[in-house]
Amino acid sequence: MKLLAGTSGYAFKEWKGNFYPADLKDDGMLGYYAGKFPTVEINNTFYRLPKEHVLLEWAAQVPEPFTFAIKASQRITHHARLKPESVGAVEFLMKNIGALGSRLGPVLFQLPPNLKKDLPRLREFLGSLPLDRRFTIEFRHESWFEDDVFDVLRERDIALCVTEQDDFASPVVATATWGYARLHKLDYDEAALVAWANRLKALPWKEAYAFFKHDEGEGSGPPAVYRFTQACGAGSVSAPHSLMTPDQPTQKVE
Repeated sequence: MKLLAGTSGYAFKEWKGNFYPADLKDDGMLGYYAGKFPTVEINNTFYRLPKEHVLLEWAAQVPEPFTFAIKASQRITHHARLKPESVGAVEFLMKNIGALGSRLGPVLFQLPPNLKKDLPRLREFLGSLPLDRRFTIEFRHESWFEDDVFDVLRERDIALCVTEQDDFASPVVATATWGYARLHKLDYDEAALVAWANRLKALPWKEAYAFFKHDEGEGSGPPAVYRFTQACGAGSVSAPHSLMTPDQPTQKVE
């Protein structure tokens, strides 16, 4: 399994001096990040639909293997709640993110916690999505975690988003040939990271994305990404010098 691990977001000034060099300009963050991790999850697209020229600028700052996972607009998931009136926003999103070209990764649809299972609505929504892109659904109400929902996802090779937060966790189930995990607790220690590495490696995925919460600390953010990738023994991560211990050389895990 190929692992692509990163963080949810990258443009955080509080990372300067720890992950980013202290004197790095803000407009150099993305390029620096892309030199260390192979993917990033973009979350501000949840609040504002991305403009094409912004996406073109992002794509120009990263190397060819790098990918952007895009969190879909709240207009789709929280306002229209996957109903047919979401189609216009979906079409706009699909058109604009196409500007990323080969650097486009999966699109994440995060549902609101109060949206309960509605299989016909889900099936109709998924039927409106293009077949040539990867999508993942993050359900946040436990009523969705049933076999008939998983079967609908499998019909389209759409990944159930495996998620863990302080107050909620999904089952660890494969519904696609690839996987997507959001590990958003703040206190992952070595044992927890190894346990998650073993869970994900046990799934029949060809490729998996894993994103950690951006909050600064040893149990989240860039330090957690690096240690998780080491535990998985897969993917490609180059640890920044500030995250290394003296007896731990910078390494790439293939």
